[in-house]
Amino acid sequence: MPQSLRRLLYIDDDPGLRRLATRALTRRGFDVVCAESGAEGVAMAAVEHYDLIAVDHYMPGMDGLETLAKLRATAGCPPIVYVTGSEEGRVAIAALKAGAADYVVKTVGEDFFDLLAAALDHVRVRAALERDKALVEEQLRASNVRLEALLREVNHRVANSLQLVMAMVRLQSNSLADAAAREALADTERRIDAIAQVHRSLYTTDDAEGVDMKDYLQALVDELGGAWASEKPKRALTLDAESIRLPADRAVSLGVIVNELVSNAFKYAYGPTSPGEVRVSLTRDDNAFLLAVEDDGVGLGPVPRTQGSGLGSRLIGAMAKSLQGAVEYDSKAKGLRATLRAAIA
Repeated sequence: MPQSLRRLLYIDDDPGLRRLATRALTRRGFDVVCAESGAEGVAMAAVEHYDLIAVDHYMPGMDGLETLAKLRATAGCPPIVYVTGSEEGRVAIAALKAGAADYVVKTVGEDFFDLLAAALDHVRVRAALERDKALVEEQLRASNVRLEALLREVNHRVANSLQLVMAMVRLQSNSLADAAAREALADTERRIDAIAQVHRSLYTTDDAEGVDMKDYLQALVDELGGAWASEKPKRALTLDAESIRLPADRAVSLGVIVNELVSNAFKYAYGPTSPGEVRVSLTRDDNAFLLAVEDDGVGLGPVPRTQGSGLGSRLIGAMAKSLQGAVEYDSKAKGLRATLRAAIA
């Protein structure tokens, strides 16, 4: 171990003990510099670098505890070992509370210097480990910041790319004369938007990995309301959602399910001229969430709802399976309630 890494400032008013400490600790591999008072030691520590400091308790003028406090107030203060008398447990506890890294009881003979050297090495190693830990933690924090910035940029680019795809789908739809084909492309556009909303949420918030489902569903419901809500007949879409944070992949699955259930409700629950409402809710249920999409329309029977191509139902099943859940349907005399319960994480 290079001596420069074990430079010791020894503060003690006893000249004889300072000479003994210098010889004994030098033999044990320390580069010893002495100060004859607390004030001198504090002044030296303020202008020179030391790896360790040993402070005696009994000193005239500024005692060890006052010296310890002033040393601890200096910038970059190294670990301090406090030296007490043989029956000064109370003083040792006070020194530890004031910031000493360790303490050694002063005795006569070489045993004292063996104990002091061992304590000094122990606190030096512990301080080095703490510095390394702090450095690693700081590097990890910086790495996380860079990663989050990268994730936000990726989500931004994905959202922009999906927006471009939606524009292409819309252009293709506008060029078609067949109403069924245009409607199929409109469904595709809404499905893409349900995914794009997740990525927009991820790059506009501080959390680049989790999605606040209250905000996300509100944005999604606003988009769907613009597509399906109307005044004549009066059709409304409402949302009641708790603030639940989901990982991005689970948010995408849930968004696609909401899109399909809401679209199906507006398409098939009510007649062409019948008013109606579709209600979406998301609540926390212990460590799970409960999604419900409800209408007051024709239900599932005795007149069955039109199922179209069945793609929406297959998407709902696939997305629910990815969430380790299943959508259940409760058909009432008037209306249908679709629910999904799944784990949050």
